[in-house]
Amino acid sequence: MKKQNDANGSRPTKKVVSQPAKVTIRKLPTGVRGLDDIMGGGIPEFSFNIIAGTPGCGKTTMAHQLVFANATVKKPALYFTVLGESAIKMLRYQQQFSFFDESKLGKAVRFINLSDVVLGKDLDAVLDEIIKQVTTIKPGLVVVDSFRTVVRTAQASSSEIEMQSFIQRLAQFLTSWEATTFLVGEYAQDEIRDNPLFTIVDGLFWLSQVAERNSVVRKLQIMKLRGQASVPGMHTVRINDDGVQAFSRTLGLAGKAMKPVRKRRLSMGIPELDKMMGGGILEGDSLLVAGPSGTGKSALATQFIAEGLRHGEPGIMAIFEERPAGYTHRADSFGLNLRTPQEKGKLEILYLRPLDLSVDETMQEILDAIERIGAKRLVIDSLVGFEMALAPGFRADFRESLYRMIGALTGAGVTILSTVEVEDTFTALSFSHYTISFLTDDILRMRYVEIDGQLRKVMVVIKMRGGNHSKDIREYVITNKGVVVIHPRSTEYIGLTAGIPQRTGPRQTQEEEPAPEPKARK
Repeated sequence: MKKQNDANGSRPTKKVVSQPAKVTIRKLPTGVRGLDDIMGGGIPEFSFNIIAGTPGCGKTTMAHQLVFANATVKKPALYFTVLGESAIKMLRYQQQFSFFDESKLGKAVRFINLSDVVLGKDLDAVLDEIIKQVTTIKPGLVVVDSFRTVVRTAQASSSEIEMQSFIQRLAQFLTSWEATTFLVGEYAQDEIRDNPLFTIVDGLFWLSQVAERNSVVRKLQIMKLRGQASVPGMHTVRINDDGVQAFSRTLGLAGKAMKPVRKRRLSMGIPELDKMMGGGILEGDSLLVAGPSGTGKSALATQFIAEGLRHGEPGIMAIFEERPAGYTHRADSFGLNLRTPQEKGKLEILYLRPLDLSVDETMQEILDAIERIGAKRLVIDSLVGFEMALAPGFRADFRESLYRMIGALTGAGVTILSTVEVEDTFTALSFSHYTISFLTDDILRMRYVEIDGQLRKVMVVIKMRGGNHSKDIREYVITNKGVVVIHPRSTEYIGLTAGIPQRTGPRQTQEEEPAPEPKARK
């Protein structure tokens, strides 16, 4: 039966049940570059956390960054030290980092040594001392370093039940006091299952360092974080002059502007190649230029960047094989001036070759440069050199990392040209030994062919996702103007893609006509 209307003829109204308001959890900045993005915004205020890992992976440095980023005179930070290092020795090294602020010592940041209490008394006395100091100073942040030392020392005279009781009471007290707490300690991963501490904590930050051949790689994993979502997986960590820096697997591009719906055609700086590509490369596309050594891949990449500069589009060249001076010198030989755009902040040449990089770390370097100059074009020269610059452990998932990196950059509207060296076998037309052609929107193949006893160069557009393109195989030369595509010749050869073509018409006896000079640009 249908519901009857009320006396006024209107339908009965539904009763609205109000939802209880959610408790807002404020997030504190970590002071560690990249870590806020990984954690989903920062440290949950009043949380009880542990920073764990092996020696030398950056636990204490990270704890100091958290302290100096959040400590104020009204809400100071209490840093309890236990046996491992005295405060004076610790500060001697920590003051070398840029985050260290001497003016906060003794006021906003206070160090208290618990060694005497830990060595001479029981767990109850340790807890009483912590309660006494917290009650007196009223901190907003509490760090115990190393908490593992407290536990090890007490294990000789305390039972497991007493230990669990101590940890439970400490967590309850600091949480009820509304202090954000970090326990720092050296732990092994097999302790996570049996140690009651890892059950009680709200957040678990796991740091590690692994020796891979001649490289040492530090990594971070957020193994537990109550109340908010973090980026899963292992994140690369590096310790530099600024302290610990984390490199998120999301590449720091969450929320960045996406590529435009209506994309323009951008010139490659080579008029005949633009025609082959249906008017040029689409804005926000990724182009893979593949070919053997000496075919002019780097020269073409330089012309691509120079053409963007002529149209007011800042550019970045991330190079892994040749030094920046070599790039600028070759550009000079083509009549392309790269020095002036660098001086004006319109071009950056990033030389990345330390042999222990991660893709995420390289990506951060590129992102920083993009933000500094507002770059629209990017060259990666080359993918082979890029792979060699990585620590051995990162080479295994190079394709997966490239997929994330290229997708993130093109999604932000940056147009990418990547070069890759391939060996000509004269029996096949390979694009890359990485099997990464599916990662790119467009592919340009350059190769050698033998014609009339000469080793010549040809190029062909293999793929363009954004539209139609020429199917012609075009010969080109490298002149003092750079890469110049020769006008179409008669098709008296077959088998050009094999590298050993066969003539189908009569052999020409006249000399080859010289390559036409490109038209002067206004």
